Amino acid sequence: MRTTVGIIGAGPAGLLLARLLHNAGIDSVVLESRDRAYVEHRQRAGILEQGTVDVLRAAGAGERMDREGLRHDGIELRFDRRRHRVDFPALTGGRSVMVYAQTEVCKDLIALQLQEGGPLLFEAEALAVEGAESDRPSIRFRHQGREDVLECDYVVGCDGFWGVARKAVPASLSQVFERTYPFGWLGILADVAPSHDELVYARHDRGFALLSMRSPSVSRLYLQVPADTDAQAWSDEEIWDELDRRLETDGDWTLNRGPITQKSVTPMRSYVHEPMRHGRLFLAGDAAHIVPPTGAKGLNLAVGDVVTFVRALVHEKETGSAELLDAYSQTCLRRVWQAERFSYDMTTMLHADPDATAFEGRLQRARLDRISSCRAAGTDLAEGYTGFPIG
Repeated sequence: MRTTVGIIGAGPAGLLLARLLHNAGIDSVVLESRDRAYVEHRQRAGILEQGTVDVLRAAGAGERMDREGLRHDGIELRFDRRRHRVDFPALTGGRSVMVYAQTEVCKDLIALQLQEGGPLLFEAEALAVEGAESDRPSIRFRHQGREDVLECDYVVGCDGFWGVARKAVPASLSQVFERTYPFGWLGILADVAPSHDELVYARHDRGFALLSMRSPSVSRLYLQVPADTDAQAWSDEEIWDELDRRLETDGDWTLNRGPITQKSVTPMRSYVHEPMRHGRLFLAGDAAHIVPPTGAKGLNLAVGDVVTFVRALVHEKETGSAELLDAYSQTCLRRVWQAERFSYDMTTMLHADPDATAFEGRLQRARLDRISSCRAAGTDLAEGYTGFPIG
């Protein structure tokens, strides 16, 4: 089997990459180790930056998103029982975000790929990337009980943190930057209308809380918990009671309660692998970088990576110059590190660190006070949240 671009992973990064390549007249093959049902139902991110929304629309994958997604023009910060709204369009010249779950993005892109695009092989486990330094790299994979080889001009690893792509970069050439946080998020899905029409980020002495949503009838909520927490150790009543405490505020507001349909604990970490390119192997998304979910950056960073790759490949196709491909890692990492900074700032400002001093607690409040009273500080948050420029 042979193609121009071999793509490992059919998450949003790999699927969008295949779509963008198809639209540019470049062939690809996507290998995904899981089955289609798993890919279309795994719960992940739900906030799309303005740039991601624009890319999906331009790619022809925005019709259902525009019909069913929820445009949000701001977020609310809660601390010391106070409420402060950050108005995105007013602070960014009209930018906003869209609440549209990653599962839905994947469903839309899978349907387009199967209808119009190149091969998309589910239950095709990538075993290794070989010959990355040559002009004919390949992916060795297992599909339908037998091993096969996909020969490529380029390989893009969109296979997440635990995938095989990053392992093909020699350790002697790799640099890793990471931080593991001493807490995680206990997340729930609940069949109940959201208690607020925008996301609420709450800083509380008992720990962080987030009120989010998946639709007008499904709420997504999170509680800061110790990193080793067992989600099933929390009863539904305990979860709702703790959310009530952490989201408390002066004024007329009530937390809507309903049946909890899913519980899970998400670890919190920051991670960057440099470089994001080795020979003709390019890393994208979680294969190269991970951010704590506080800043809603993971999926959006992956979109930036694949857009940067396609622009560079089209440039080479049209001009014969590999200049943009050679600059791929450097170009992506500028945006990655800004997103890492933003996510770190949001995380450390809003979470209760078990090792923090009283001094550091006061600094958290001072940072929130500054955002709520200074337009420049609010603008910095709004610009970061709605997304940094791609490329």
